Amino acid sequence: MAHIRAMQEASEKGKLQINVTSTVDGRPIADASISISYTGVPENMLERVETNPSGQTEVLELDAPPEEWSLDPDNERQPYSEYTLDISAPGFEPVSIAGAEILANVKAIQNVRMRPSDVGREEEEVFVIPAHTLYAEYPPKIAEDEIKPVNETGEIVLSRVVVPEYIVVHDGSPRDTTAMDYYVKYKDYIKNVASSEIYATWPANTIRANVLAIMSFTLNRVYTEWYRNRGYDFTITSSTAFDHKWIPERNIYDTISVIVDELFADYLSRPNVRQPILTQYCDGRRVTCPNWMTQWGSKELGDQGYSPIEILRYFYGDDMYINTAEEISGIPASWPGYTLEEGSSGEKVRQMQEQLNVIAGAYPALPKITADGIYGPATEQAVREFQSVFGLPATGKVDYPTWYKISEIYVGVSRIAELT
Repeated sequence: MAHIRAMQEASEKGKLQINVTSTVDGRPIADASISISYTGVPENMLERVETNPSGQTEVLELDAPPEEWSLDPDNERQPYSEYTLDISAPGFEPVSIAGAEILANVKAIQNVRMRPSDVGREEEEVFVIPAHTLYAEYPPKIAEDEIKPVNETGEIVLSRVVVPEYIVVHDGSPRDTTAMDYYVKYKDYIKNVASSEIYATWPANTIRANVLAIMSFTLNRVYTEWYRNRGYDFTITSSTAFDHKWIPERNIYDTISVIVDELFADYLSRPNVRQPILTQYCDGRRVTCPNWMTQWGSKELGDQGYSPIEILRYFYGDDMYINTAEEISGIPASWPGYTLEEGSSGEKVRQMQEQLNVIAGAYPALPKITADGIYGPATEQAVREFQSVFGLPATGKVDYPTWYKISEIYVGVSRIAELT
């Protein structure tokens, strides 16, 4: 079996951190117990760890195949190791995730959501993560026009491009009525797809170009109400023949996560076209696709020092531009337009401090601070600790990604407070 061979051939190390929260109120679950084994060898437990008050494990080092395997388009060996995670916590139904993918020299982030258990019933939830799209065979994308005519059945319901807070993902082909629909945060969806469709070891500008293509494609589906105008109750599917590969409970990677947080309001556009462009692509090795981006081709250009827009224009033409959505749903207030840091003051600082204090109510490891509108050392330390918990560079400064991450977590925690 491929994962057994990958385990045997592992010669480098990858990292893994596990975050455990409740499905009901989103709060972190402390003291959850996690056992880790090679997928396919469950009797050989490698590690047992517990979560801290923020619901997180320590960062673990695990065996992985050589990084070069994920960088070489001609390599046919599995470039990642697969691990099974068995998670349990008092008062919650246990969860098993088989096939978590660990790449060399990259930190994998496994988010786990646990359901409170009914009295006398503890039914285990089991997730099996399928192989990466660049390693296994998946149906190639069925070609579509990159710009949708607006006079088809149905009507465009949005007057401008809006980044949604959530999208509904149909986990199968559009006509598969047995497939489940999942309500997924937009940024989490993009991180999941990018982690499923490119390797996190690739150059940062290659990752940026692919993330921009994935986001523009997704926002085209949102903007045109593509599936809803055809009588479906979802935004997008997980079928590679129609959309992108999205996998329930799969792990993501830090190199991808920080780039999505940096770019999440962006999309690709052409002159005089209001809708985001349906930027289709293929791997460029098993499948060829003239006039579309190829993933391996984008990796080669990233190796040569191309910028994200240069990579995209190489494949899609010189009239492709990066645009930014006018509106981001579910956010109390937009970024002030400059970085907040020690010495800053004013209403935006006060608002951010108040939001951090609400978050600290759900995450007891985070300190509470005085919401006085003055960015002093205590605020800087609170921001640094927030960034550390939520996977952002721990600078202690509130830049664009940090502002929106604070807003995102604050909105989630506020809703929890309303429910309880």
